[in-house]
Amino acid sequence: MAGDPNILSDFILPANQSTVDGSYFTYTGMRVLVGAPEPTSFKVLKASLAEFPALNGQSVSTAVLLFPADAVNPPHTHPRSAELLFLVYGSLQVGFVDTTNNLYTQTLQAGDMFVFPKGLVHFQYNVDSKYSAAAVSAFGSANAGTVSVPNSVFTTGIDDNILAKSFKTDVATIQAIKAGLTPKP
Repeated sequence: MAGDPNILSDFILPANQSTVDGSYFTYTGMRVLVGAPEPTSFKVLKASLAEFPALNGQSVSTAVLLFPADAVNPPHTHPRSAELLFLVYGSLQVGFVDTTNNLYTQTLQAGDMFVFPKGLVHFQYNVDSKYSAAAVSAFGSANAGTVSVPNSVFTTGIDDNILAKSFKTDVATIQAIKAGLTPKP
């Protein structure tokens, strides 16, 4: 199924539970943000089905995106949901590419919202070299999924020759890109 199922009850209980209280419907994972130091690299805190089981069947999830100065959320897609981004503070350059290869970009200021249509490649970038930015994204699925374009193309074992031909470059360039995506020990 490409989306969240419609449910025939108010909510779905885990198989091993027959009763719940208010704590089941409470997610405390975002508390780590309160009073936390600014991150040194782009960071995402999610409240999706994996982290918050009460979302099962509710067709909703959220994420907090933290952007230090000059940080980027690389091009990616959400195959099961659109994304509605609300910029809490800072400034972000955002954009997406549609199925006819048209690029839509906008520079957002605090208080602005932007929608990324379901399944389309999109990005967010804090162009400010001094100040951080933070955003909250809402999704119309408890499990929107994220497919990172750089990682899915360059770290999944696709043959270097295929990538070189696809990007009209040489194998050495492909290997250099792959080396840049390899996590440092």
